[in-house]
Amino acid sequence: MKLEQFLSLLPPGELWVFGYASLMWSPGFAYRERQRGFVYGYHRALCIYSHRHRGTRERPGLVMGLCRGGSCWGMAYRLASRAQRTILAALWRREMRNYVYLPRLVTVRVAGRPVRALTFVADQKHRQFAGDLDVEHTARLVAQGRGGRGHNIDYLQRTLAHMRELGVRDPHLDRVLARANALLRTRARA
Repeated sequence: MKLEQFLSLLPPGELWVFGYASLMWSPGFAYRERQRGFVYGYHRALCIYSHRHRGTRERPGLVMGLCRGGSCWGMAYRLASRAQRTILAALWRREMRNYVYLPRLVTVRVAGRPVRALTFVADQKHRQFAGDLDVEHTARLVAQGRGGRGHNIDYLQRTLAHMRELGVRDPHLDRVLARANALLRTRARA
């Protein structure tokens, strides 16, 4: 979906942005308020092949997407009404460059109340959608990935660190990180 189309569907009123991975620790935009937020109906997953930011076409990495089912804690940012269009344009350049995400308005629980928030859901029909990979395959991709924004393992470590700050644990992602670190240690010794 193009930004103009999304803007035409946006009802008036305040808008929040829900971040569940790098938007938690590097939003890249000014905001009026930042709060821990909870989304029901979607879960965080390392499910998108990264060919630019955390990998290359020859050696892809993996980045997060929201997938249907479950729930997800993350960070919610309330946008200033005056800056909303400018911020959304920057988010589209960052998140929607190759349309691997679907922009969605979701209900996020923030400080015990529901707010309307934009988030980016994984497009399961996109060629870069990796789906549900096992720990070993996921760890190999994370260990090998390096792109324009750095090492894939750093992306996963930072995401998990910010999840812990929110009081959230994900045993599956913890296992992926442990295995990816083990693979890198093995490579370093070889």
